[in-house]
Amino acid sequence: MIEDLKELWRYRDLVRSLVLRDLAVRYKNSVLGFFWSLANPLVQVATITIVFKYVLNIGIPNYSAYVLCAFLPWMFFQMTLSDAGESVLRHLDLLKKVYFPREALPISVALANLVHLLLALGVFFVYLLVLGVAVEPGWLLLPVAVALQLALILGLAFFVSALSVFYEDIRYLVGVSTNLFFYFCPVIYLSEQILVSEKIPEALRARIWEVYHWNPMATYLEWYRQLLLPRFVGKGIEDVPLAMHHLAIAATISIVTLAAGYAFFNNRKWLFAERP
Repeated sequence: MIEDLKELWRYRDLVRSLVLRDLAVRYKNSVLGFFWSLANPLVQVATITIVFKYVLNIGIPNYSAYVLCAFLPWMFFQMTLSDAGESVLRHLDLLKKVYFPREALPISVALANLVHLLLALGVFFVYLLVLGVAVEPGWLLLPVAVALQLALILGLAFFVSALSVFYEDIRYLVGVSTNLFFYFCPVIYLSEQILVSEKIPEALRARIWEVYHWNPMATYLEWYRQLLLPRFVGKGIEDVPLAMHHLAIAATISIVTLAAGYAFFNNRKWLFAERP
């Protein structure tokens, strides 16, 4: 694996070219360019805010900021896995003729989506300043959160891209799975609601809270909120600081997933050219 990583570093210019090509192709012939990638989350967040704040009366000030803060990293997760399913298949003819590290393909789609996340976060910071949200010291830890989430996503992207070459059902399975997984992550709701839900027996709430945080994406989305936004107090809901052991679990799962995904991809990458 060390030799593979050294070789990948020698081809870093290729990775950079693939990222730039992906960004250029995505908005080719588009007048608004990058801002189309913001239009979808902004429209969805506006709709969610109206439903939860004004119809369900959730009672949290600046609720749209809490939704958008989780929605942007969620889109990074969903879009990267979706693009990973196409990353190798789209270049099959090229890799049958030219040698280059195959792992450059899923890495490039992850980095292209990372660029979108960073640009979207830049717009999000402006949005926070317009709302009057003070600069939080936690903003300094944002690169750590992004790096750990990238490790998780890249590990999963290696699995998805390698399997999609031989089983095209994987791409559809990823679409269905991420749509379902969305509801197991605190994007449109706050994870603290688990601790006060009247639908859950009180004796089970703490246990379910712990199991819920075995999901690393749930922990990361919660972490983004706590880093970037002030603590909130809603109707019957209070902000609960992120536990360090939840963060340790998420970080461990992310690093293991990255190593396992890279090993899985490398074991199968020489079979890609044999696909008819």
